[in-house]
Amino acid sequence: MSNHFTGLSLGAPLGDQRLDLCDLYAFGAPGDPSRTVLILNANPVADALHPDAVYRMNIDNDGDYLTDIAFSWVFSPPAADGSQTYSVHMATGAESRRPEAVGTKIVSDAAVSFDTEANVVVSGDYTVAAGSRSDAFFFDFDGVQNLFDTSGKRNFTEPHLTGESPWTGVDSNTTANVFSMAIELPTTALAPQPELHIWGRCSVLRDGRLVHADRAGHPSVSSFFNTDDTKEEYNASEPVNDRARWTDQFVHLLGHTGNYTREEAIVALDEHGILPDVLHFDPSKQAAYPNGRTFTEDVIDIRVAFLTKNEAPPSGLAPHSDTLDRFPYLGNPHPATAS
Repeated sequence: MSNHFTGLSLGAPLGDQRLDLCDLYAFGAPGDPSRTVLILNANPVADALHPDAVYRMNIDNDGDYLTDIAFSWVFSPPAADGSQTYSVHMATGAESRRPEAVGTKIVSDAAVSFDTEANVVVSGDYTVAAGSRSDAFFFDFDGVQNLFDTSGKRNFTEPHLTGESPWTGVDSNTTANVFSMAIELPTTALAPQPELHIWGRCSVLRDGRLVHADRAGHPSVSSFFNTDDTKEEYNASEPVNDRARWTDQFVHLLGHTGNYTREEAIVALDEHGILPDVLHFDPSKQAAYPNGRTFTEDVIDIRVAFLTKNEAPPSGLAPHSDTLDRFPYLGNPHPATAS
């Protein structure tokens, strides 16, 4: 849940966990370099998603940070027994920039899986699944709280670098589940030139219009770089405007967390490709963050090292061992009593 805590007071966006985007992954399909896997996780409670929301994977394939391809997921109201269905739309070009779920419907009224086995749907060249899965994100939450000051309106700022390790060595997510939306498709359908820019978006219907509630690009950027004063604006904003709107704020934060000068901060932001806040993925190269993202990179270590100019020690945690080598790649969900 590297994109967690993006709502006010370290809560969920608009106070609703169903609208909380948790992680975004992009990598080549194991054993088939001609296909790409995209996974967007939401809702750390891993129950039904919001029936008035649109969950979207946006893809820019020509470098202008405007959506060229969009996969939009919409969900039915949960039935009395808790079951839910979903549909997936694929839109391209100008149509992909509309906030609604538009375009060609590639999955229609498929069953969401809440049990152990994922309900995998094959629709032409697309393989799709949606439902509860084991969360692959690993982090030491108590250690993060030891390291950063979260008082007032702060959001993981003012690190306490005392010379002693803040880490507890305990992975807070060993039994966590998350709601996952996964799609595998031919890489040629994404038309990378050669890099893709990918970001997740969650919008919800309010007073007759769709309101952008959350977005996810780089792991832990939205969580660490925003405060209560800016979260809702950031969640609703578009990547194409990120450099102009957010550079000064990000530079200011890096001055506090890592004693960066303004010049050093701008160079670091550019070297790491933090703004615009999108996941970069060149499918012709091996996926490993920051080129795409798999389940094995310790993105919290990467982000904390970046924030503190390498002053904070690594946490020493290991990736989860329950991920799969087959679609939908995230492990089977943990029993509800243990999550």
